[in-house]
Amino acid sequence: MFDRIVKFTNSTSFLNASKVTIASVIPVLIFNFLGHFEIGFTIALGAFYTYPSDIPSTLSHKIKGLIVASFIVAGVNLLVNLVYPYPYLFYPFLGFLLFLCSMISVYGQRATLVSFSALISISLSFGHIHEGWEAFAYSGYIFTGGILYLIVSLAFHFIQPYKYIELEIARGIRLTAKYLKLRGDLWSPEANRKTIIEKQLSIQVELNEIHEDLRKVLIGNQSSSATSQNRKMLLVFITLLEIQELALYTSFDHSKIHEKFDKHPDVLRTYQNVAYKLASTLKKLSKNVHHIAIYVDKNDLKNELDALEFAIFDYEKTLGKEAAAEGVLMLTNMLKYAKNQVGKIKIIQRAFSLAMQSYKLKDKDKELEKFLTPQYYPLRTLIENLSFSSSIFRHSLRLTITILIGFIVGKFLPFQNVYWILLTIVVIMRPGYGLTKERSYNRIFGTLLGGLLAFGIVSVVQNHVILSIFSIICMLLGISFAQANYKISATFVTMYVVFIYGILVPNVVEVIQFRILDSLVGAILAFLANQFLWPAWEFINTPIHIENSIRANRTYLREIADFYNKKGEVPTSYRLARKNVFIEIGNLMTSFQRMMQEPKSKQKTLPIVNKLVVLNHSLLSALASLSTYIQAHQTTSASESFNYIIKTILLNLDHSISILRNETIITDTFFDKEDVTLQFEEMKRKNFTRLATDEELDKETRQAKMQEAQMVIEQLIWMSNLAEKILKITKDLKATNPD
Repeated sequence: MFDRIVKFTNSTSFLNASKVTIASVIPVLIFNFLGHFEIGFTIALGAFYTYPSDIPSTLSHKIKGLIVASFIVAGVNLLVNLVYPYPYLFYPFLGFLLFLCSMISVYGQRATLVSFSALISISLSFGHIHEGWEAFAYSGYIFTGGILYLIVSLAFHFIQPYKYIELEIARGIRLTAKYLKLRGDLWSPEANRKTIIEKQLSIQVELNEIHEDLRKVLIGNQSSSATSQNRKMLLVFITLLEIQELALYTSFDHSKIHEKFDKHPDVLRTYQNVAYKLASTLKKLSKNVHHIAIYVDKNDLKNELDALEFAIFDYEKTLGKEAAAEGVLMLTNMLKYAKNQVGKIKIIQRAFSLAMQSYKLKDKDKELEKFLTPQYYPLRTLIENLSFSSSIFRHSLRLTITILIGFIVGKFLPFQNVYWILLTIVVIMRPGYGLTKERSYNRIFGTLLGGLLAFGIVSVVQNHVILSIFSIICMLLGISFAQANYKISATFVTMYVVFIYGILVPNVVEVIQFRILDSLVGAILAFLANQFLWPAWEFINTPIHIENSIRANRTYLREIADFYNKKGEVPTSYRLARKNVFIEIGNLMTSFQRMMQEPKSKQKTLPIVNKLVVLNHSLLSALASLSTYIQAHQTTSASESFNYIIKTILLNLDHSISILRNETIITDTFFDKEDVTLQFEEMKRKNFTRLATDEELDKETRQAKMQEAQMVIEQLIWMSNLAEKILKITKDLKATNPD
């Protein structure tokens, strides 16, 4: 239990919640002491409005982003207060303002969060309408709160400049350990491979988010503040990416391998032990990020590696060299993979220890800035999205109409606090049906539970100091759980609100009743709007994500083939292609998960999409296997057969993309299946005959060349089969969903 509490308090979500809690509590305490509680509370609101836009970025982007967010949330609040006295002007203006604030989401993650803050500011502005100079003063206090939050955030940054990076690195190491553990699970004969792959994809989605955040901070700061610590963290980040790619290197056809080693299960079990030990070592490492100098893995995985070497030797001795040759090649490749992973883990250990005081980027890392998403906001982007083909446009229109309906319902029916209805709509309404439905349920559940718990406490505790402490704790916990568990977050936020009202007003029971009722109305409106106002069903968007995944795999394959043909240094274009394919397959998995949350009537293509998710991930695994091997070994020249088969795979992927785009396919460009099979046979014959008869090669070199031939051919066969299946199932998808 204690470890879980420490883990929670030592997380990025708790760190961010601490910043906004401090920025909110300080002005309330100071101005309450001076007898101006309302001013302090308004400044606290400004800090609360601004904090969502404090996302991972360079220091320059952080400062500019938070200042702009402070200005926007204060500005929209002022506009609402100034226009509110004029009903005929107010309603159309409110609609326009809501729509505009929603549409700025087209400019990316930070803009989306600023949009959210602006909508929250508009909603809560109806809690107390101000007139004249009072409206300007109120908005000024909100802006002051935003600047105060900026100051607190900067203080956290300068006191512990690498705290956030360390926490994200630790989280990334921990998730990578889980990923390796799942790779090990695949080697069990009774393993449910479908379930394991789905879990891997879910972890990959989380890893993609962590990697993107780390890129913004580490690479963005590389040129301006190339400190030793920043370079060390960058080394660890790059190594984590390589560990994940190496993990995919073990992606063999497990059914075939289990069949081959059916009578020798101990060999695979020994390898599985190595995989589990790799995962457990990384997991221990994630717990010791802050004091890694005292962490030493006493056996350095040596026992497991020695056991695997002995198992390979015993396997060869039992079967004889000729009969065991193919199996020994497979097992030797696995052993080399394990040794490579151990090497990567040691790099991370040294990076956090005193053994590595500095790290200079290699020449190949000088173009790291290319991995950052460009930060610019042209007006053209907004104009291009002003059509029903844009999901953001549809969501903005849907959200605007729903908030207006909520405002009218709250205004003309006997509701106590109309802004709670609006706040509920803004908080739970998402572009997708499934997430809105889930958040509606969690919001209602959390409000009911939080209201009951808080009411019980307020009934017993009347001391304002104790209630103030409870409210601060609940605010901290509510914000901390906002991303991880919205149900728990809603519970603590409701308790926080009740405690605040318990301090300010005597009749807290009435407050709870109206909050529950208002939350229920807001949740129902949001749910109905997402179902009936231009619903964004996922089966409409999924083909786009499938196309992007296939396209990313195709680009990655081309980069690998080019590198195999040309040799030399790995180009930046290859590494960009690798980054992109991980992101796109993660996006596809996220789309599939959203589809699973939708009504059964909208899941007609779910089984087909599931197959395409798994096939694209398997293709990525095969590509990573081939890529990792050719980078780690001195390979021979690419043969004509190799390039011919690569062309067949690329063509099948091109045809899949054409089908998804409803483009005409020229059928006479298909490769003959028998011809492809002959090319495989020719590759095998030429490679193994040449290697067996070449007397100039010593035993070690001959074995290395045979390993290369075995590895390359196995992966080409697998990739060819996967590309054919992707093409076939893509046709099935279009037949099921022709639109």
